[in-house]
Amino acid sequence: MKISSVILKLGIALLVVLVFSLTCCTVVDNSEVGIKFKKFSLTEQGKLVATPVTGFTFFNPITTAVYTYPVYIQRVDYSPFSVTTRDAATFSMDPLLAYQLERSKATDVFAKYRRPLRDIESGYMRTCIYDAYRITANNYTSDELMASRARFEAEVREMLDKSLGSEGFIISEFTSQITPPASLSQAIEAKNQAIQEALKAENLIKQAEANAKIAIAQAEGEAKALKIKADGEAYYNRTVAASLNELLVRQDAVEKWDGKLPTYNGGGAIPFLSIK
Repeated sequence: MKISSVILKLGIALLVVLVFSLTCCTVVDNSEVGIKFKKFSLTEQGKLVATPVTGFTFFNPITTAVYTYPVYIQRVDYSPFSVTTRDAATFSMDPLLAYQLERSKATDVFAKYRRPLRDIESGYMRTCIYDAYRITANNYTSDELMASRARFEAEVREMLDKSLGSEGFIISEFTSQITPPASLSQAIEAKNQAIQEALKAENLIKQAEANAKIAIAQAEGEAKALKIKADGEAYYNRTVAASLNELLVRQDAVEKWDGKLPTYNGGGAIPFLSIK
C-alpha cells in the first residue's frame, strides 16, 4: 500500500509538472517576435510593460502572457476604395499591399494596439491607405489622374511609407488597380476611337498622295519615253532625207521601170527622154 501510494504521488507530481510546463513555457521561432508582458502592470504614462523574447520562454501564466507577431512578409488584398478627384469625379482604387513588421518595433506595435496583425491591417493600416488615396486624389483632376497614374501611385506610396513606416510596417510592394467612372471611360474610349479614325484617314491620305506620285512618275516616264522615241524617229527621218539625192532618185526610178514607154492617145509610145 505504501509503495502504491508513493507511485501515485509521484504520478500526480509529474502530471502537475507537465501541466505547469505546458502552461508556463512557449517557444518563439525565428519567423516571429515574442512579446512578454505583465497583464496588470502599466507605466506611469499608461504604457504596457512588455519585452521582446525568442526561443524557449518561461512565464507565470497568472500574471504574465506571451504574444507573438510574424515578421515575414504579409500580403493584403483590400476591397476597393472610392475616392473623389478635384473635379468631383469618383475613382475606384483596388490596392494590394505587401509589408513586413519591423522586428525592433514589434513590442511598440503590440503596446500601442494590442491586437493581431489581421485586426491592425483591417483597422489602422486600411485607414492610412484610404487617407493616402483621398488626400492625393484631391490634388488631381480626373484627366490629370488618368494621364499621370504612375505619379499618382508614387505619391500615395510615399505617404504610406511615412505613415506606416513610422509605426514599424515596412512596405515592400504596393500596387493599385485604378478604375475611372463609367462616363470617363466612355469618353476616353470615344477619344481613342476618334484618334484611331483620324490616324486611319491620315494614312489613307498619305496612301492616296503616294499613289498619285507613283501615277505622275509613271506618266512622266511614259511621256519621256515617247519623246525619246519621237526624237529618234525624227532624227532618223532627217538623216534619211538628207541622204536622198537626185542620183538616188533616178536610180530608184530606173530600178522600178518595167522597160515599157508610156503611150498617148494618138498611138505609139512616147519617145524616151534623156534626163540630165
